Amino acid sequence: MRFAQTIAVVTGAGSGIGRSVAFRLASEGAKVILVGRTRQKLEQTAETINGKSRIPMAEIFTADCTDGEDVSELAEYVQQHYGDLHVLVNNAGGSRNTRILEMSETEWDEVQSVNLKSVFLVSKALGKIMVEGAKREEGNRAIVNVASLSGHQAGAEIPHYSAAKAGVINFTRSLALELAPYGIRVNSVSPGFVDTPLTAHGLKNDRFVKAIQRNTALRRVGNPDEIANVIAFASSPEASYMTGSDLLVDGGWLIK
Repeated sequence: MRFAQTIAVVTGAGSGIGRSVAFRLASEGAKVILVGRTRQKLEQTAETINGKSRIPMAEIFTADCTDGEDVSELAEYVQQHYGDLHVLVNNAGGSRNTRILEMSETEWDEVQSVNLKSVFLVSKALGKIMVEGAKREEGNRAIVNVASLSGHQAGAEIPHYSAAKAGVINFTRSLALELAPYGIRVNSVSPGFVDTPLTAHGLKNDRFVKAIQRNTALRRVGNPDEIANVIAFASSPEASYMTGSDLLVDGGWLIK
C-alpha cells in the first residue's frame, strides 16, 4: 500500500494508460480523482475501481485539460475537498497522422494543445496546491508526465505529436528544477507502442504489428498495465531520489 492516505489526480483516466494508472494507484491505497472530457468513460473507470473496494477510492471530475477555466475549476475542487495533493499524473493526449505539407494550422495547434499545453496548465494549477502542502508537512509528492517514444524519435506523419512529446520531456526537466526545493519530484515516462484505444485501429493491421515486432527487442506490443507499473513506481517513495528523468518503456525499440 505505497499510496495509503494519498490524494492523486490522473488526467485522461477514462481509458488506456490513464485508466490502468488509476486502477494501480487506487489498488495501493490512493484516493484517485479521475479527470477527462468524457463523463461516461470516467464513470466506467470509477465503477470498476469502487466495485473492488469497501470504500469509494475513485471519483470523477469532467474537464478539458486544454481549457484554462476547466483546469482552474479542477484545482479549486481539489483545494476545497482535500486541501492537498500528493500525486499528479498528466496522461491526457492524442494525435492523428498527417504529413507536414498537408497539415493545417488548426490541427497543429490541437495536437500541441492536448499533449503539451494541458501538461503546463494542469501542472501549474495543481502544482501550487502541492507546494503549499509541502510547506505544511513533508512526505512523498510527485508529478509524472506521460511523454512518448515519439519524443525521442521522429515519426512520419506525426510531426506535431513528436514535437509536443519532446516538449513534455523538456518541460518535465524544467518543472523538476523549480519544484525540487519543495521536495516535489517531477519525472516523465515515455511509452513505446502500447495496445490502447488510440492505437487500436493501427494494431488491426497485420503488417503494422509485424513491423513493430521486428523493430522491438522484446518483439511485441506493450499493454497499459506495463506502463502503469512504471508510472506507479515513479510516483512512489521508492523513487525518492529520482527527478527530472525520463523513463523509456518501449520494449527495446530504440536499441534495435
